[in-house]
Amino acid sequence: MKTTKAPLILLFAFFLSLTHNSAQACSMYKVSASGKTMVGCNHDAWLTTSKIWFENAKDKTGYGAGFTGAREVSRNRTTPQSGMNTAGLAFSRLSSIYPIQDNPFKDRLPITDEAEYLSNILHHCANIQEVKNYINRYDHSYFLHDVFIYIDSMGDYLIVEPYKLIEGNDPSYVLANFCPSITSKEQARKVERFRQGEDFIKNKEINTSLAYCTALSDTMHVCRARLGDGTLLTSIWDTKDKSVNLFFYHNYDTTVHFSLSDELAKGDHTLNVPELFPINSEFEKLAAFKTPSNNLQIRISLIGLAALLLLCSLIFALAKAYNQTAKNISLPSILGIIGLNFILVFYLFVLITNMEAFYFDVPYKHYGSALISAASYIPFLFLLFLGPLLFYTVKKLRSTETQNWIKVTLASNNAVYLLLLFGFTYWGLFSFWN
Repeated sequence: MKTTKAPLILLFAFFLSLTHNSAQACSMYKVSASGKTMVGCNHDAWLTTSKIWFENAKDKTGYGAGFTGAREVSRNRTTPQSGMNTAGLAFSRLSSIYPIQDNPFKDRLPITDEAEYLSNILHHCANIQEVKNYINRYDHSYFLHDVFIYIDSMGDYLIVEPYKLIEGNDPSYVLANFCPSITSKEQARKVERFRQGEDFIKNKEINTSLAYCTALSDTMHVCRARLGDGTLLTSIWDTKDKSVNLFFYHNYDTTVHFSLSDELAKGDHTLNVPELFPINSEFEKLAAFKTPSNNLQIRISLIGLAALLLLCSLIFALAKAYNQTAKNISLPSILGIIGLNFILVFYLFVLITNMEAFYFDVPYKHYGSALISAASYIPFLFLLFLGPLLFYTVKKLRSTETQNWIKVTLASNNAVYLLLLFGFTYWGLFSFWN
């Protein structure tokens, strides 16, 4: 039994290794001057459900807090991406990559609910030392693909990596999607938004005005050419006044201001960010763009199409191997169809598990997998063989010598091809000129 299951386990592990989505591009900064600290966070994502919400203290010794985020972990719950509490402690979360190590925190408390864990830090901590003490109770290697930074009202900051905590108190600090402990200065500056933020601070005198921070956030924002997507939400937290200014979908002409004390006085509540701003045509285009990552029906349909391709391949293989009535279709033709089907099934798996492939330029280059990067050329390979395969199918359908079961299987297989052709065209997967 163990021998039989081993190949299946290895195959599952291989596909599981491909399922982690590439890091969403985010950036942040903190600037401290004249006794005041400002924290700016650019949340760069393709999500359309950005929110800001306010939660009062959970007990008499705790702190109320405001949070922003866009990734819904349940129907009425969103995981925090940035936030600040009434003590002036702010934080930002950024995606990153860190190699897996032997876990040094096995004896610590496990993190079972990331939204609750991140919220509780702001509800219970007032400064960096308290954050450090709190986090040291938990196995924070749970966040293997994230880096966090906490900044208190004094301007001190704590960087939380999966296996390491780093403290600092520089007047200014910029961070993007990397862990500082394993990233050289040269590597970090290859990240454009990080380099632009660092150069902005270097070339301009630091101040904590909203105008300065807005210009810095604008300098570090992302707007991709393919769909105009990029920075979904910018939040600028004032740790002295305990307030936040929001900017939506990389438009820095309009802002919405919230006072933490005023909002908490209204009780716990959540606001949908898009509803707070004028209609943004680029965001409307993003919201209308349907992919497997934001549309359950499309995701289920792609799984169904992949299953149908595998079924057709199985029918052809078994028929040729055990049924001599399949003489009208040649072995090279069957092998060609089965080979293309398996390639397409793999590509559909890549699309379902890597939503960034729908937004970055074609051909998409994955940050850590040469195999997924190579898969970006599959639509062009598919297009190359589609014409001859359609011609071959029409020829067999017209032939009186072709068995009906072959006609039905060929027609079903090619119907999937045509649906995929439509989908690949809609998603711009052929648009290498972008």
